[in-house]
Amino acid sequence: MLYHLLTPLADQFQLFNVFRYLTFRTGGAIMTALLIAFLLGPSLISWMRRKQGRGQPIRTDGPQTHIIEKAGTPTMGGVLILLSLVVATFLWARLDNVYVWIVMGVTLAFGALGFIDDYMKVTKQTADGVVGSLKLIVQFAVALLAAYLCMSALAEAPDAPAGLATSVGVPFVPISLFEKWFSAPGVPFGLLIIPFAAFVIVGASNTVNLTDGLDGLATVPVMIASGAYALIAYLVGNAIYAGYLGVPFVPGVGELTVICGAIIGAGLGFLWYNAPPAAIFMGDTGSLALGGAIGSIAVASKHEIVLAIVGGLFVLEGLSVMIQIASFKLTGKRVFRMAPIHHHFEQLGWKESTIVIRFWIIAVVLALIGLATLKLR
Repeated sequence: MLYHLLTPLADQFQLFNVFRYLTFRTGGAIMTALLIAFLLGPSLISWMRRKQGRGQPIRTDGPQTHIIEKAGTPTMGGVLILLSLVVATFLWARLDNVYVWIVMGVTLAFGALGFIDDYMKVTKQTADGVVGSLKLIVQFAVALLAAYLCMSALAEAPDAPAGLATSVGVPFVPISLFEKWFSAPGVPFGLLIIPFAAFVIVGASNTVNLTDGLDGLATVPVMIASGAYALIAYLVGNAIYAGYLGVPFVPGVGELTVICGAIIGAGLGFLWYNAPPAAIFMGDTGSLALGGAIGSIAVASKHEIVLAIVGGLFVLEGLSVMIQIASFKLTGKRVFRMAPIHHHFEQLGWKESTIVIRFWIIAVVLALIGLATLKLR
């Protein structure tokens, strides 16, 4: 909004010229989201505590220490994150950019689904919310639409490389090889790119949701992944930088840098109140929305596979659950003492703060490896 209001005045007032720059507006989004979350946090937490009474129901099949230590903590803190993220994005991003609307549409739709899930859990005081199959149907419906819109927008972009809309890049492999083999900047998927992209979005959303099991465990890795994709979106959205790095140029996607900045700011503000011992949990309202945001940004920037590296911690959490279920059904034995894997380490006697900080370190290392794929092509 500020871009559209103030940039036209740049000819009369040179100061307003700074609103043309992505870096300035991204910084503004970070600080705006941080300030909103920081200022509104206390009143929102107090209101949530009064309305929810006994707070988020703690699963009885989880670590027994959580029943004692985390009982009574309010949930739905994702409302604070979404409020900060939405206001900061619409203030600082260009509202004529289709990718901004696609990513925010996914974020808000997944956030609404998570809100309903959290509301059902709190009101019924049960760990079961929206039926899992229904949740997946809604997520895939939203993700398929978002994937189609991303593909269409890229296919209609006059400056985009031919075949980019329906192809997938592979980390560490230069696009020159794909152009030689397939006459496209990646592996051609055709219309299968739509279900593939939808799977990336839904997978990111649900793995972030699985990671959100300890105070601060999901918040910081989401911010780290957002920082990585802020740089990726900025570089691939610039024809000069993309050409230098040997990655596909995606016109207009650089504007998603502002959303990444807003996620970082909102995450920092929320972390102030989510740091151990948490005063509020983000709940599915936040985790589903943030995961969907990261996934849709990866799809829009045509760096879908890199998300498996940058968000490798989320992948690990998701795989641990799948391995645990498959092993128990096939052999009757469990691979981990408890899944997701962060609960496994709790059962081994690791302190919660130790697990959280070490997982943060892993997230940083994986993000750096993911960013290295930009240069090692």
